[in-house]
Amino acid sequence: MPSKKAPAAEVVAGERAVRVSSPDRVIYPATDTTPEVTKLQVAQYVADVGDGLMRALRDRPVALERWPKGVLPGITLATGRPGEKADAFYQKRVPTGAPDYLEPVEITFPSGRTAKEICMTEIAVAVWAAQMGTLTFHPWPVRRADVDRPDELRIDLDPQPGTTFTDAARVADVARELLAEHGAAAYVKTSGNRGVHVYVRIEPRWESVDVRHAAIGFARELERRDDQVTTAWWKEERGERIFVDFNQNCRDRTIASAYSLRPRPGATVSTPLTWAELADLDDPRGLNLFTVPERLADGDPWATIDDEACSIEPFLALFEEQGAVEMPYPPDHPKMPGEPPRVQPSRKVEANWTEEQ
Repeated sequence: MPSKKAPAAEVVAGERAVRVSSPDRVIYPATDTTPEVTKLQVAQYVADVGDGLMRALRDRPVALERWPKGVLPGITLATGRPGEKADAFYQKRVPTGAPDYLEPVEITFPSGRTAKEICMTEIAVAVWAAQMGTLTFHPWPVRRADVDRPDELRIDLDPQPGTTFTDAARVADVARELLAEHGAAAYVKTSGNRGVHVYVRIEPRWESVDVRHAAIGFARELERRDDQVTTAWWKEERGERIFVDFNQNCRDRTIASAYSLRPRPGATVSTPLTWAELADLDDPRGLNLFTVPERLADGDPWATIDDEACSIEPFLALFEEQGAVEMPYPPDHPKMPGEPPRVQPSRKVEANWTEEQ
């Protein structure tokens, strides 16, 4: 006979109790170092890290990365191709059946289309999202008070083949020094995999294109100072270096939030650190669903991130000093003024490339 289905459970989230169906469903299988993780444990984790998670998400439009069947062998994440079938996917619009306490916010995509996206106003919304199979929260770098002007500069340090997390951590410290020289306070977290993310709260005075140009100006200066850094958009040109993904500051580009779970074995977490902790960290896999809530109970390394908003003018000045040379945008982004051709260098032959491409 089939096993009896477990009754729904409840997780206390702020002043609400959020219903969790199929609480014993396995979301993360056991590994050599971690036990299995159930759906109820995921929802409870979200509630347990609520203060830190809401510091990252509050009042932001958020896309959900949903893995309702779990992070199991054979489960793939949808890429958005027409007709594609996948068990895990991104949810950018408010789904039907959302609770009445969820407050949507209207955002405009680069294409000009608009949508009602989930806005994180309280921890119960995040726990409800976990009940819906969400593991990773992908917030926009804006708040609902002004969805056209970012309040974050995001520096995504992406290790390329032949480099390690330790390499990215070393580069992150160089980035911290460069930011400090230009009056910007930097906060750091693991990506939940091999990368490192550096965040700067900024004044919400500029549009996304300006923040992206500031990121390019910063990244080029970092590249000039450190031989292990690259800003090359095309993978064939990056080599064994740490890529600074300036395009993470494009409109509608998002990064896994602080305290988000990642769909990796062992339920790893994108975890805020102090700079001293980053220098001593060898293996970020130890930062996971089982260990991070206890860390947060001892204090959040990002507790003061909202205390000061910085200007991006110094980095826009760097961009101008460097010649204001535009860089390629992501392939799903509309063609932008001054953008170079979207053809990888090894394919720039007359048959498939013109200056207009």
